[in-house]
Amino acid sequence: MHALTYAPEAPAGLRLRTVPEPVPQAAQALIEVHAVSLNFGELAFKSARARPGSVLGTDAAGVVIKAADDGSGPPTGARVVTFGWAAGAWAERRAANVADLAVVPDSVDLAAASALPAAGVTALRALRRLGPVLGRRVLITGASGGVGRFAVQLAAHAGAHVIASVGSPARGEGLSELGADEIVIGPQNVTAPVFGVLDNVGGTQLAEAFALLEDGGCVQSIGMASREPTTIDFEQERLSGLRKRIESFMVGDPGFDPGFGPDLAHLVGRLEDGALDPQIGWRGSWEHAGEAAEALLARRVLGKAVLDVGARNGSRP
Repeated sequence: MHALTYAPEAPAGLRLRTVPEPVPQAAQALIEVHAVSLNFGELAFKSARARPGSVLGTDAAGVVIKAADDGSGPPTGARVVTFGWAAGAWAERRAANVADLAVVPDSVDLAAASALPAAGVTALRALRRLGPVLGRRVLITGASGGVGRFAVQLAAHAGAHVIASVGSPARGEGLSELGADEIVIGPQNVTAPVFGVLDNVGGTQLAEAFALLEDGGCVQSIGMASREPTTIDFEQERLSGLRKRIESFMVGDPGFDPGFGPDLAHLVGRLEDGALDPQIGWRGSWEHAGEAAEALLARRVLGKAVLDVGARNGSRP
C-alpha cells in the first residue's frame, strides 16, 4: 500500500512510498482510509519523534474493511474516525484500536471527521481541565490554529467569555463567528485578568498568559508553536499573593487512557447537529502533502489541513 512517510530530504520531510500492509491485533479494526488531517506538532517536531521511512500521522477517517477479531467495535462497512498513539494514520489502510475510534453517520463528511481527533479531542480535554467556565473569562492563545479554533467553539458553547489571541488581524478571521467575544493580537493586549488559559504557543506568550491569571486560575500548556522555551519568574508570582497553577497538558496516557472513542463520538455528534465547524482551511490530494505541510507550518492555514487519500485531483485553496 501507499503511505506518507518521514523523509528528511523531501519537501516538508514527507514522501509517498510503498510500505507493508498493517496487521491488526485482536482489538483492532482494519480501516480503508479516505481522509487524514495534519497537525502542527507532528510536522514541526517529526525529526525528534519519527525515524526515516516511518508512516506518520494520528488522524484518519475511512471505512472498516475488517472488523476486530475479538468482536468489539463497529462491523465491516462502518464509517469511522480514528485517533492513534503510534502514528500510522497517513496511509491507504490503518489498523486502529476500537477504543480509539467512533462511528461517523452518513450525513457527516469523512474529511470533516478526520479533522477531529488530535485537535478536537485536545481542545475538549484541555477545556475540561480548567473546570467550569460558565460566565468566566478564558484566554485561548494560537486561536487561529486547529486546536485553537475547536477550543474557541467549545469554550463558547460552555458559556465562557472567550478571548482569542492571534498573531495578526488576518489570523483572527472568522473567530467572532465561532464564538470569540474578544480578539487580541497577543496576550499582552488582554486588558483584564482571566480565569483560565489554553495555550498553544509557548515561549513568551505562555509567560504573559500565566501573568494574566486571577486568583485560583489555571493555564493548560498545550503546545509550543513558537518553538521557544518559556521563562517565568515564580518568585515575582509568589509576591503577587495569587494562587495560580500551570499544567503541562497531555491529551492522554497510552498506558492508562481508556480510549478516545467516547470523546470522538461526542465531537462527531456536534458536527452532525451543526454545533461544531471543523474549520478546514486547506484540502487537497495527499499528493500535495508537502505543500499542505509547508502552508501549515508557515501559518498560512486558518484551522485544519486535510488530505484526501488516494485522490488524484484534490482541490487546493
